Amino acid sequence: MIWLDYILLVISVLLIVIIVLQNPKEDAMNTFSGEKSDRAKMKQRGFEKTVNYITTGLAAVFFVSSLLLMILN
Repeated sequence: MIWLDYILLVISVLLIVIIVLQNPKEDAMNTFSGEKSDRAKMKQRGFEKTVNYITTGLAAVFFVSSLLLMILN
């Protein structure tokens, strides 16, 4: 394994952990019934906004490192 494999592994674990930390925006029953919740319209603040930014950043780094790993192999 090259160093990029280890970076990809760490990013994957961090991405899984940060996604598990997020609060669901929809109730499961509303998803299957087609109803829209009022929570989806609310602005994100504080911890929720920070977690969203971290998730977006980790996903972008994961994507780029996956492409680099594919190109290098």
